Amino acid sequence: MDFDMLGLAPSLLDRLAEAGLDKPTPIQAKAIPHAMEGRDVMGLAQTGTGKTIAFGLPILDAVIAMEGKPAPKTARALVLAPTRELANQIADNLRPLAGGAKVGIAVVTGGTSINRQIGRMERGVDILIATPGRLIDLMDRGAVDLGQTQFLVLDEADHMLDMGFIHALRKIAPKLRAERQTLLFSATMPKDMNEIAQAYLTNPVRVEVAPPGKPADKVDQEVRFVAKEAKTDHLIELMAEHKGDRALVFVRTKHGADRLMRQLERAGFPGAALHGNRSQNQRDRALKAFRDGEIRVLVATDVAARGIDIPEVEFVYNYDLPNVSESYVHRIGRTARAGRSGKAISLCQPDELAYLRDIEKLLGKSLPVALDASWAHMAPQTPPAGGGRKRRGGGGGGGGGRGKGGAPRTAQAQPKKAGGGRRRNARAG
Repeated sequence: MDFDMLGLAPSLLDRLAEAGLDKPTPIQAKAIPHAMEGRDVMGLAQTGTGKTIAFGLPILDAVIAMEGKPAPKTARALVLAPTRELANQIADNLRPLAGGAKVGIAVVTGGTSINRQIGRMERGVDILIATPGRLIDLMDRGAVDLGQTQFLVLDEADHMLDMGFIHALRKIAPKLRAERQTLLFSATMPKDMNEIAQAYLTNPVRVEVAPPGKPADKVDQEVRFVAKEAKTDHLIELMAEHKGDRALVFVRTKHGADRLMRQLERAGFPGAALHGNRSQNQRDRALKAFRDGEIRVLVATDVAARGIDIPEVEFVYNYDLPNVSESYVHRIGRTARAGRSGKAISLCQPDELAYLRDIEKLLGKSLPVALDASWAHMAPQTPPAGGGRKRRGGGGGGGGGRGKGGAPRTAQAQPKKAGGGRRRNARAG
């Protein structure tokens, strides 16, 4: 199948051709035809498979066909994203496709001037890309009217659950028009996702191109059992073997990111820390420097796991194992993008064994062990203080672990909207 078989507007086909895109990825090939017919869609695919274009092309096609301009303060389509980085990444992917079609795209996120965003919404926009918190701020000030919004996209919906945005969604959804098309995309399918689908989607088509939780095929994964006090030195030794390559290092806390970055800089690895305490300008500068190759190391918390789309990331290090197993998939999905290969190395200390067991259960296999330790086959220990193995919800601690025992390590709402499906069939030509 080629893009020109999907009934897209000629201007979109021209932009796709200019970008060297002629064939849709599997998730695009499965989701776009249903979305073009006006169906609600639940799309499940691993990171880096082209989900943004899967929902972006049908919406752009619909907006291009509309007459007139959006009314002041309104948006014809709303895309909700869990992080600033992801919101900006979505805009960066859609704007080139909209080139020449006079489609207005606006991004509203925290960390930037709300007055400037209020001013932008005064004119109305075709596509509004927003993080939930800032969107609610604008709604509370009367700066955004969602009553005419015909399309809703929930991108990285599972991450929204992790970050506790379900409460924000309950405030936003009732303000949208009842008859709309809703597209939900996610890399994993936790139980809570079914509840969201039942509340906000009408008779959705489910399309899936990879088992939920399956990481990119070209990521070479390994785990190294390392004592907590030896982690930093071991990381430095590993990074010294590929000093010219881009390395993304994930930690669990904001302060931990800053502390580790200082240690790496003293060892001769200049870079930047990326987390929620950094201003939007600081985060944008860090990502640009990393993308442009000015720095080769980025130390980040999970807030950045879904917002970094840099194909040249060769290595991902899990300095701290994530306490939500699905986050592991999103972290390592930052490498091996756009057809490239990459390596993901996890450093596991004794009190992270329970996290490792959960990750392996999600993957359905054991991670290859590159560095063993005498305690590696012990029963999972108590997780680190403050890092409770929380499954869903916002930040903070949580309850205890679900250890497997002492066996050796082995593989392991709002009411539904009325109407829907009112969009025209994919037009010919």
